[in-house]
Amino acid sequence: MEQYEQNRCAAMNPPCGRCNKPVYPTEKINCLDKYWHKGCFSCEVCKMALSMNNYKGFEKKPYCTMHYPKTSFTIVTDTPENLRLKQQSLLNSQALYKEDFEKNKGKGFSVVVDTPEMQRLKKTQDQISNIKYHEEFEKSKTRSDAPPPENRQEQELQASNSERFNQPAGQMRQAVVSPPTGGKRYQALYSYVAAEADEVSLQEGDLVSDVEPIDEGWLFGCNQRTGKRGMLPANYVRPI
Repeated sequence: MEQYEQNRCAAMNPPCGRCNKPVYPTEKINCLDKYWHKGCFSCEVCKMALSMNNYKGFEKKPYCTMHYPKTSFTIVTDTPENLRLKQQSLLNSQALYKEDFEKNKGKGFSVVVDTPEMQRLKKTQDQISNIKYHEEFEKSKTRSDAPPPENRQEQELQASNSERFNQPAGQMRQAVVSPPTGGKRYQALYSYVAAEADEVSLQEGDLVSDVEPIDEGWLFGCNQRTGKRGMLPANYVRPI
């Protein structure tokens, strides 16, 4: 009977987590899976009194903010539970990979992991693309409406003359009949070497009189410096 009374008292008044003395309901604090006297619920290091609002628990012991132990990374033991979680994570990853693969299977591309090596390759490819773009841009500039270099004009003239001699007479361009005089005056912006017999050569600054439009991009006029009349490209001269 006496033992029963002791057990009942112990259940009603559990021991304090610090002093192990019975804790009565009027002064009981239930925290960190233990019961404490209000005076015993203090920091393990500095013994500062704590409350339910300012304590920090570590390994079921109360600490103040100043003396709360700093945790650090430790090696995780391969316990059965950790192994099960690891295997579950692996299965989830495989399921997600298979799902992404099925989604992208008909789209003609695959998901590529953005690793540092892939980023370096991508940057190199971008640089190569920029170089090729600038090369194509420079080539297109030389093929634009601006007049080509004079030596290139001579080469084109020689090639054109060779083609003309090899063509049948019926395919050669007929000479343009000179339009009536009294047209506008133009000045040459660039030098031009005549590529056909019915064209006139120009030097930069030459004056061309009696200019009349005869075709899209071509004019007919007389070079006052040489006195020769014929066709000339419209983008090589300007009106004055």
